[in-house]
Amino acid sequence: MSHKTIFVKPGGGYQNVVVGSSEAHAPGSDEITVRLHANSLNYHDFAVVSGMWGPSEQRIPMADGAGEVIAVGSAVSEFKVGDAVVSTFFPEWIDGTPLVEGFVSVPGDGIDGYAREQVTAKTSAFTLAPNGYSHAEAATLTTAGLTAWRALMSDDSLKPGDTVLVQGTGGVSIFALQFAKMAGATVIATSSSDEKLERLKALGADHVINYRKDTNWGETARALTAGRGVDHIIEVGGPSTLEQSMIAVRVAGHISVIGILTGVSGAVNFVPALVKQIRLQGVLVGSRTQQQAMVRAINASGMRPVIDRHFALTDIVEAFKYQETNQHFGKIVLDI
Repeated sequence: MSHKTIFVKPGGGYQNVVVGSSEAHAPGSDEITVRLHANSLNYHDFAVVSGMWGPSEQRIPMADGAGEVIAVGSAVSEFKVGDAVVSTFFPEWIDGTPLVEGFVSVPGDGIDGYAREQVTAKTSAFTLAPNGYSHAEAATLTTAGLTAWRALMSDDSLKPGDTVLVQGTGGVSIFALQFAKMAGATVIATSSSDEKLERLKALGADHVINYRKDTNWGETARALTAGRGVDHIIEVGGPSTLEQSMIAVRVAGHISVIGILTGVSGAVNFVPALVKQIRLQGVLVGSRTQQQAMVRAINASGMRPVIDRHFALTDIVEAFKYQETNQHFGKIVLDI
């Protein structure tokens, strides 16, 4: 049986996005078949689909997929038919130290992803979704949710009373705000939009800074901590924001280097990193075990993701064009 599928032709680019069909084979002994119901958009998916980092061969895009198990292999005990599941970003990274460099094993990039109605994959390609989540809500977790969780909870063991700074209103930053508040931390949030800053305050941000009006926001953030500095910074801007992040962070503080929204290269003054003994940690999502820990925390807390807008699967190009406008607050999802 054929299932509706989105393909990106070699090289990528919106003009090379086509609607076609694919088939999902019956599950092997250690596999499950999932009827997919939702994807969510991330900057990495945009890079693949838009052609920034286009695929070398025809590829089914989208790393984030959520749906319902409709068949299980003979040796599968972790899942049963009817379970709601969400995909993993690195299906082969189960636990411990990451061993894969880059995106060769990532769905939607190195291997086919989840912009389709049905898929059969190894059990490691999915985890259970949080209890009571819609498929659209679950689909937001694979990349953005887990990146924020790993940065704060796995890499830095965030504690009540710590201070976290988040940049902007994309998926990772909003998840980081929510997880930080869940842990009892104080949150400083930045944005160029006063309207979005008000929405961040409504989500629990304790302090907000308009970085366009306050170009020395690193000093402002530091002052908000009585001069001590911020414990943990979610750095999604890249070259143009790292300098201010290093000003804001405390001595021996942690900066999670996650995004490249302002470019992939630039001049960086490393003296602050040395004299303040800053921990700069590159973050590329997380392991399956970390995802399961995140889901347990969500189940215990009742936290819900922020979804900005829904698009139909076949409107995938329109969804990415909307993402490019930076109007969104939270996640953009595709309904399948």
